Amino acid sequence: METKKPVNKDLILREKLALQRTILANQSTFLSFLRTSMYFLIAGLSLRNLLKVENSLLIEIALFVTSFVIFVLGTVNFFKHRKSIANNKKHIGDYQLEYYEM
Repeated sequence: METKKPVNKDLILREKLALQRTILANQSTFLSFLRTSMYFLIAGLSLRNLLKVENSLLIEIALFVTSFVIFVLGTVNFFKHRKSIANNKKHIGDYQLEYYEM
């Protein structure tokens, strides 16, 4: 019969803190996507008033589309990583199981 080694509580704490940092980094990345999207949106809104450019409507539409695409990509990225983080959260403290079951 195999005896289990005692669980290192410091390692579990470090894993939980690393997970918290990862969650905060994911949120920060989402906010960066949101900020960039807002910059493109504001650029599109202010282009006509700021500059007298021919075909400014086409440039505005391109900026609006770019803003929307960045927002959608950021949102998809956020939820994809949040799901991945949640899936890995269940392994905290069970890091030894993967090696002993092989």
